[in-house]
Amino acid sequence: MSNQQIIDWLLQGDISIQYQVHRDLFDNERKDLQNRIAKEGFGAKFLSKRLNNGHWGRKFYQPKWTSTHYTLLDLRNLCIAQDHRLIKESIEIILQNEKAKDGGILPIGKTQLTDLCINGMFLNYASYFKANEHDLESVVDCILAQIMPDGGFNCRSNRSVVKHSSLHTTLSVLEGITTYKKNGYKYRLDELKFAEQSSKEFILRHQLFISDRTDEIIDTRFLQLSYPRRWRYDILSALDYFQHSKSSYDNRMQPAIEILLQKQNKNSSWNVQAKHPGQVHFDMEKAGRPSRWNTVRALRVIRFFDIKTGENSLS
Repeated sequence: MSNQQIIDWLLQGDISIQYQVHRDLFDNERKDLQNRIAKEGFGAKFLSKRLNNGHWGRKFYQPKWTSTHYTLLDLRNLCIAQDHRLIKESIEIILQNEKAKDGGILPIGKTQLTDLCINGMFLNYASYFKANEHDLESVVDCILAQIMPDGGFNCRSNRSVVKHSSLHTTLSVLEGITTYKKNGYKYRLDELKFAEQSSKEFILRHQLFISDRTDEIIDTRFLQLSYPRRWRYDILSALDYFQHSKSSYDNRMQPAIEILLQKQNKNSSWNVQAKHPGQVHFDMEKAGRPSRWNTVRALRVIRFFDIKTGENSLS
C-alpha cells in the first residue's frame, strides 16, 4: 500500500484507532472522535460488559482478561474520554475496597502483599481517569519502596529475594509514572521522575531486549508483537512508551527499531504476532493477521523518531 492507502485502511478501523491516527500521525486532537469511543465500537462493547456492582468479570482481577483491572486498562488504551462517570466510579470502588496493608492494590496470596506490575498498570489507568490524588498516595509509596538497585522494578521484589529488575514490571511501572506525571499529580513527583529516568536507563541498557551480561536475546517472546500486551513486555510496546513519554532518541534503541522495520508487511502493515491466552470479552483483532493497533503504534514510533539519522523528528 502507499502511505495514503495505509492511512485510509487505518481510518476504516475502530473509532478509537481513528482518534489515535488523527492525534498521533496528524497532530490533530479530534475530541469529536474521542467522545464517540464510549458510544460505539470497542469502547461501547467493553462498557456494555460492566456489571451493576461496578466491576467486570469476577471483580478486580479474575478472570484474565475480563476482570475489572484488565478491562480498565483496555479502556485507558483506547483513549476513551477521561471524565467518563462509570469508569471513575469503578476506580473509586477499587480504591475503597482493594488496598492491601502495603498501600498497593490487590493483595496476592496468603502474604497479602501486592504485585508491582498490577500497581504500575493501576497507576496508569487511575491517573489517566484522574482519580483523587490522596487516594493514589499509598500506591505511589508502595511503588517507590520497591525500586531495585539497578534502577528498575521487579514484581517479585516484595515476595522473594531478587537481584535483577524485570522488563515486564519496569515497563508497566514506567507507563504508570508517566501517566501520573502527565496528568498533573504532585505527590512525591521528584522521586517518581528519578525512578522514571532510572527505569528508562534500565531498559536502554538492555537495548530493549538484549542481556547486558551475555549479549544474547533475553526472551524471544519480547520480539513478538502483541495487542493488547496485558502485563507482558515486547519491543513495540517499549518503543511506543518511549515516543509517548517524548524521550530523546538513544542509539541503544536501534536494534529494536531495526527488528520492528523488518516485521513490516509488504502492504506496509504490521501483524498481531502473539495472543496471550485467557478469557476475553471479544477479540479486537486476530493473531497472524494485519493489525491496525500494531500498525498505528509502529507508525507513530517511526514518525516520532527519525530512524535514518537517529534524531527526534519532533524536536
